Amino acid sequence: MKIALVQMRSGVDMMGNLADSEAAIREAAAKGARLIATPECTHLIQKDKDALFAAIKTPDTDPGMVRYGDLAEALNIDLFIGSMAQLGPDGRAVNRSYHFGPDGQIKAQYDKIHMFDVSLGQGETYSESANYARGRRAVKTSAQGAKIGLSICYDVRFAYLYRRLAKAGAQILMVPAAFTQPTGRAHWEVLLRARAIETGSYVLAAAQGGKHEDGRKTYGHSMVINPWGEVIATLDHNEPGLLYAELDLEAVASARGRIPALHGDQEIEGP
Repeated sequence: MKIALVQMRSGVDMMGNLADSEAAIREAAAKGARLIATPECTHLIQKDKDALFAAIKTPDTDPGMVRYGDLAEALNIDLFIGSMAQLGPDGRAVNRSYHFGPDGQIKAQYDKIHMFDVSLGQGETYSESANYARGRRAVKTSAQGAKIGLSICYDVRFAYLYRRLAKAGAQILMVPAAFTQPTGRAHWEVLLRARAIETGSYVLAAAQGGKHEDGRKTYGHSMVINPWGEVIATLDHNEPGLLYAELDLEAVASARGRIPALHGDQEIEGP
């Protein structure tokens, strides 16, 4: 299975981001990728609350929905939009991943469960829960003969989610992200490799990279990790670009057979 990850530097212009992502997706499909994934915040990165809520739409009015569905159908691909900020039913935003199938229909959607509420020091703080409602359920889907578990960015720090997805049959784990530069340098690769090793799964991590229009700085370094925990493809920079890899699902069965770490969950005893 040939896959492609789109590394972006999304800005505050939603229509411009849609055009940039479409161009990259079309290029990847022209080079033979049948499963294509984009990063978190594909069609908008905007940290100003007022500007964010002025720009985002409900799913039924978001221009990305029709555009990405039509694109998946026209290119006959499975398209994973890492996430889009959309207006939820309670007036807060949702950070939502979508899987569009080759027929252009939505095959799955996932709302980010773990909110990025952190203080990194030197005045760099984030409070995602101030604007976004958290998701409540894990989600898996299927594409190109593979079972795929969905997640978004900060989720990667919570190993139980990936174990649950793998035990439910997921062979590929999606980790679209907009990692900060400090946490990216310190933790990005080691967390991705850990999730692959623990579950015997492929990990596909499409990333945002560089300095964005709203002032945010993201790490880039999109990666594909195999089920043995090896980095088999990476963009060693934070510039926009495309990353390709070939996946062999037999490697999942092999890794899980060699180290059956998904078996044997235990109860905890003691006070």
